[in-house]
Amino acid sequence: MSELSRLRWLCRRGMKELDLVLTGYLENHYSDAGEHEQAGFRKLLELQDPELYGLVLGKLTTDDGNMTTVLRTIRKLAQSVR
Repeated sequence: MSELSRLRWLCRRGMKELDLVLTGYLENHYSDAGEHEQAGFRKLLELQDPELYGLVLGKLTTDDGNMTTVLRTIRKLAQSVR
C-alpha cells in the first residue's frame, strides 16, 4: 500500500466532518506541503476523533507548530466550502 493510500485510509474517521476536512487537505495540499507540514498532518491522524475535532474547531490548542500549520490550512479550506 502506498503512503497516500495509507493516509487516505487514516482520514476515514467516525465523524463525517473530519473525513471531509482531512481528505480535502490530503487531496489538495499534502503533496505540495513541506516535510514538516506533512509530518504535522501525519501526527494529527494519530489523534482520537474528539481531540482532533476540538483542534479543528479551535476549541483545543497544540504546542506543535507543524500541526498548527496544518490546522490553519484545514480551517481555511472549511471556510471556503461554506
